[in-house]
Amino acid sequence: MGEPEQPSTARMIDFWLGGRHHFPVDVAAAGAFEGAYGPCRPVFRSLRSFLGRAVRSMAAQGLDGFLVFGGGVPTCGNVHEVAGGASVLYTDVDAVTVRSGQEILAGCDRAGYGFGDAADVGTVDPALLHRFVAGWGRRPVGVVFLGVAAFLDDEAVAATLDELYAVSAPGSRLAVDFDGTDLAGYPQALAMMGPAYRMRKPAGMRSLLGRWEPTVEGIVPVARWRPQGPVEAVADAFYGGVAVRGG
Repeated sequence: MGEPEQPSTARMIDFWLGGRHHFPVDVAAAGAFEGAYGPCRPVFRSLRSFLGRAVRSMAAQGLDGFLVFGGGVPTCGNVHEVAGGASVLYTDVDAVTVRSGQEILAGCDRAGYGFGDAADVGTVDPALLHRFVAGWGRRPVGVVFLGVAAFLDDEAVAATLDELYAVSAPGSRLAVDFDGTDLAGYPQALAMMGPAYRMRKPAGMRSLLGRWEPTVEGIVPVARWRPQGPVEAVADAFYGGVAVRGG
C-alpha cells in the first residue's frame, strides 16, 4: 500500500501505541493534536490496556469468537493478539483501513478484516461473520465496540447496541467505551475532532446500553476497570466497561 495523502485516526493511534503501521502524514497529524492537547501515548496505551483486560475477561468466560467494530490497525495488543486461540472479525468503515488490515492479517487463519459500519450491523459481510465468529447468533460471542460511540449520536448508539443484543446469543458480552468531557478543556484539540464527535457525561452512559447489563464494575474510567496493579495516572478521557447479554 502506497503512502496516503490524508492522516488516519487508526494509524495515529498505531503511532501512539508504538506500532509500525503508520506514515509521516500520520505522525505529523499526531504531533499537531498533541500540540493542542498534550501527550497522547499514555492515554491510548491505557485504552489499549483496557481492551486487553476486557477481552481476556470475556475469553475467561469461554468466549472464543469476537466481532470488532472500528477495528483500526489489528496489532499492538489488539483482540486476536490477546485472546489466544480465539477467532476474530475486525470491521471498519474506512476502506483504506480495511485494506491495510487485510494485508496485515494475510497470514493469519483465525482473524479477518472486512467492511462494517458501527451504525448499521447489517453491513457486516455474513460470510465473513460466520467464518470468523463461528456460532454467531447461536452461542455466546464477544462484541468489541471501542472508539466508535464517540462518532455516533445517542439515538444511533442505543439503536445499534439494541440490535446487537437482539441478534447475539444469551451470554454474549460487549466491551464498550465512551469519550468523556476531557477535551472540553482543550478547544483547539476539540475542533480537530470534527462536527460528528460526541463527548458524554458519565451519568448518561449507562442508559445507552439498554438491555445490556454491565458487570459489577459498571462504566468507569478505563484505567479503573479491573486494573492489574496500581491504577494508571492518566486523564479520565475514556470511560468503559463490559456488559452481558442476558437470557
